Order: sequence, then structure tokens, then C-alpha cells
Amino acid sequence: MKAVFVDDAEKVVVKEAALPELKEDEVQIKVSVAGICGSDIHTYKGLHPFRKPPVIIGHEVAGEVVEVGEKVTHFKVGDRVTVEPQIGTGESEGIMTGNVNYSDNRLAPGMGDWLGTMAEYFIAPEAQVLLLPDTVTYDEGVLVEPLAVGVHAAYKGDVKPTDRVAILGAGPIGLLTLIAVKDKGAEDVVVTDVLDYSLDKAKEMGASSVINIKDNQNWINEAKQTLDKGSFDKVFITAGVPGIVNDALNLLKKGGRVVTVAMFHGQQEMDIEQLQQNEKEVVGCMTYNRPDSEKALEIITKGELNVAKVISHKLHYEQAGEGFKMVDKKLDNSVKVLVSFE
Repeated sequence: MKAVFVDDAEKVVVKEAALPELKEDEVQIKVSVAGICGSDIHTYKGLHPFRKPPVIIGHEVAGEVVEVGEKVTHFKVGDRVTVEPQIGTGESEGIMTGNVNYSDNRLAPGMGDWLGTMAEYFIAPEAQVLLLPDTVTYDEGVLVEPLAVGVHAAYKGDVKPTDRVAILGAGPIGLLTLIAVKDKGAEDVVVTDVLDYSLDKAKEMGASSVINIKDNQNWINEAKQTLDKGSFDKVFITAGVPGIVNDALNLLKKGGRVVTVAMFHGQQEMDIEQLQQNEKEVVGCMTYNRPDSEKALEIITKGELNVAKVISHKLHYEQAGEGFKMVDKKLDNSVKVLVSFE
């Protein structure tokens, strides 16, 4: 089969790969579309903590079941599906509590023997597969996984309809977190970024206000001025840039909560005095669990919030290298870029 490899840092190639033998509890999927995720860009740049080149890249996927293992009972050939691409392994807190994202040895595509999703075929355990309703397109189905990240963030933030929310970063995860908090009923949602086109997309997807913070020393006060009461109940960090944790704390009301969604590298400064004296909270947020994936699919199926607006480009898999450059360098007003295998 043809597959997209990150062969080395910033080197994407398409080449032949062997499809592993199907196990008795697995489902083989003919891939229709895969997504380029921010964590894929970390792999592309050689920065990912555990997914290292050379590797078949990708973990977002939607497609059609073409073969099932002999012990598979919930899926059949012809089913339209997506995948929750993580497995908890070993005797760990994640397995014992049902929080797969807590697992010490969490397995994901591109790790060990589990090949990535950017290939003509992808194999996943039956337990990780979700059936797509007929009304959900493959392009929408591939968004279940990244939307689940936003859904889990909204859960960790305990978002209420009356909350005043700030989302710092209007990349795909920031925009899908916006969808998740809108689904929770929040109406006052301010989104910040350094790119006007990303902020335009945020407005299209339901942000009440947007602020370009590039070269804007007064953006925190500007953000607060969009609200009647001046500070935010919840702040979601969806861009892992230096100084952003303290920026989030400065936006937050006393007793408010910051949720760290972005993938960070290295240390972040934190104003512990402000955290303690004002009883503010900073909460970690890691991927998702099955209820988050199911909720994400429910949001997409309802269709009340246009999740697919996050998609800016769809490229044939032979153009995958161009897609990675596009996402990495923010070229051609790219937001969410999909890779097609049809």
C-alpha cells in the first residue's frame, strides 16, 4: 500500500509499505481521508516526545471497513467509521480508572507496531472504532478525534452557559475547543491569535469577539473590556508559546480556571503568588477518553455547530509534503488540512 512517511525532520515522502496481518479483534479500514494535526507537525519537525521519524504519520482518520477479524462482532464490511486512536496498556491508573489518557504506556498510531493513518489502509482494534452515521461525511468524521480534544478541555474546564471564556490560540484545536464550549452553552467567548485569517475563522465558528495580539501590548485589557465584569471565568490555552500561562492568569477572575490544552516544550513561568492569593486554578488537559469521542461525534451529527468550517484545504496524499509545509509555516491561510486517499 501507499503510505505517507515522515522520513526525517521536515522530510515527507510517499512510498510503499506492507500492511500488517489482521488480528482476530481488529478492523481493516480503507482510508478515505486523514488529518494533519499539530502533534504531527511536532513529529515532522523532530520534536515529538515519543513519535520519531521514520514513521507512517497520522492519527486522525475516516474510511470504510473492508475486512474484519474473526472475533469482531460490532462492525461489518461496508461500515463507515472513524477511530479513537489511543490504547491504554499495562497495569496503570489509566486502565484501572477508565481514563485511558492517564495510562503510563499509552499506545497511539505511529508508535510500536501500530502504523499511522496516512496510508491507503489502516488497522485498528475493534474497541477503538466508532461507527459514523450516514449523515456524517468522511471529512466531518475525521474531525471527531480533534474535536474530542476540545470536548475534553471543556469538560476539564467545567464550562457553564454563563461562563465568560477566553481561548488563546485560533489553530484547529483552539477552534474546535470553541465549538466544544459553544456546545456547553457559553456565549461570551473571546478568541486571540496573531493571524487575522485564523481570527476570521473563529468569528465564523461562533466567537463573540476576536483580538489580534501581535505587537499589541494592551491586548489583555482589550480582552477584558469585551466583558461587562472585566475578567474571565475560564481561559483555555491552545497555543504553547512562552509566557502564555501568566497571560492566562492575568485574564482570569479570582477563583477562575485555566486549562492547558496545547502541547508545550520546556518550562513555563508561572506567577505563583497570583495563583495562590486569588485562588486561581491551572488544570492539565491530555487528549480525551471515550465519552469525549462519543460527545464529539454527537456534536457533529447534530449539525447545529458547523465543525467542518475548520477545514481549509484538502490535498491528495501525493501532496502530503506540501500540506505539512503549509501547516507548519501557516501558508495559504491554512487552518485544518486534510489528506485524501480517494
